[in-house]
Amino acid sequence: MSDETRRYWDEQAATFDDEADHGLRDPAVRQAWADLLLPLVPPAARVADLGCGTGSLSVLLAGVGHDAHGVDLSPRMIDAARAKAAAAGVPARFSVADAAAPPVEDGSVDVVLARHVLWAFEDPGEVLGTWTRLLAPGGRLLLVEGRWSTGAGVSAADGEALVRRHREQVQVRMLPEASYWGKDITDERYLLSSTA
Repeated sequence: MSDETRRYWDEQAATFDDEADHGLRDPAVRQAWADLLLPLVPPAARVADLGCGTGSLSVLLAGVGHDAHGVDLSPRMIDAARAKAAAAGVPARFSVADAAAPPVEDGSVDVVLARHVLWAFEDPGEVLGTWTRLLAPGGRLLLVEGRWSTGAGVSAADGEALVRRHREQVQVRMLPEASYWGKDITDERYLLSSTA
């Protein structure tokens, strides 16, 4: 991604966690995400959290014993993520890198997790090809995406079609509940889960 994109997300870092689903500061919102994601992650999993932002999901996963490695293009997001992990006393790791080309070896992780990231790429199908190659045999792809009222994003149908270019098995769960977002929503948000 471009330097302009990096600068944009650097500028967003200071207030990024103000959104309930970003910061997971509200215990009820945090619990909703834990209840959604943790059952889908195998025990003691190696997880690549791509486009991790301020690292809330990496910290959540590391806090229950997973080996979480967050990757984000923005140095300021990664600084915030490292501070959050330190404050929580969890060993999540973080790298400044483009989520489209993360510093993760092919076949080395059990889970690739990305939340509201795929829509931002010019060629999301190509990025998904990269991400699926990172997975060890039997690994799981977990994508939280949406199609927002602004017109940005990826619809659930399009997201499923993109994943099916690379993997046969895909499940879609719509996420309309306010418990995930800290507010009522009217746009389309969902979780795609795919295990080889």
